[in-house]
Amino acid sequence: MYKLLLVFAAVLVSGAAFAEGSTLIQMNEYTKIPMYFLAVAFAAFAGTKAQSAAASVALEGMARNPAAADKLFVPMILGLALMESLVIFTLITIFLV
Repeated sequence: MYKLLLVFAAVLVSGAAFAEGSTLIQMNEYTKIPMYFLAVAFAAFAGTKAQSAAASVALEGMARNPAAADKLFVPMILGLALMESLVIFTLITIFLV
C-alpha cells in the first residue's frame, strides 16, 4: 500500500519535477503566500514535536541517572538550538523569497 501511495504521489508531481507547463497547482502571488505560511506552520509543528521528544528523552535519562546529568545537558541544549534554528531559517526564507 505504501509503494502504491508513493507511486501515485510521484505521478502527481512529475509535471513539476520535469518542468512541464501544466502542474497540479498554478503558482502565482495569490497561491505562494498561503504556501509560505503553510511551510512555516509545518516547520513550527515539526520543530516543536522534535524538541519536545528530545527534551523528554534527555530529562528522562537525567532522572534515571543523575550522575550523567552533566554529560547530557550540553548536548541536549545544542540539539534544541539546532532544531530551533531550522524553524527560524524557514521563517527567514519567507521574507527572502
